[in-house]
Amino acid sequence: MNAAHRSGCPINLTIEMLGDRWSLIIIRDVMFGNRRHYRELLNRSEEGIASNILADRLKRLVDLGLLSRRDDPTHKQKAIYSLTEPAIQLVPLLAHMGAWGRRHTPVSEQLSIRAQLLEEGGQPMWNAFMDELRMLHLGAPDPGRSVFSELQAAYDEVCARHGTIETAR
Repeated sequence: MNAAHRSGCPINLTIEMLGDRWSLIIIRDVMFGNRRHYRELLNRSEEGIASNILADRLKRLVDLGLLSRRDDPTHKQKAIYSLTEPAIQLVPLLAHMGAWGRRHTPVSEQLSIRAQLLEEGGQPMWNAFMDELRMLHLGAPDPGRSVFSELQAAYDEVCARHGTIETAR
């Protein structure tokens, strides 16, 4: 066993990669909010991540191979972050976490509608969403269905019902 890890248990190793307070939140925001730039991730963070923590976690997620980073051709000082295949394969895990959170925590309707739809849509919806993420982040062919648009429309509808104005969260 590599001395850098507490054990070879797959749950332990996953927690070592994703178990800090911010890594899954950043992946969530890239995945469900299509936030691809540092400033978007910083300024639109529902949880209020600090700039130094965000910079550290982005570097760590890139080093772990969960995000890729490339220069933004429209601005020399900006980078575009993309999900990698291992991060895209976290969709079922995040869907299960969202479903669990909906049942056992005091969620808001606005911030839980996507989790509800993913739970109700199950594996077929997760697969379609992963195919769409592969198109958006890895350049795969267009799968036709836009789960992202379906999730965003449901979120926008709930926000409109509650009189809150937020988009692309």
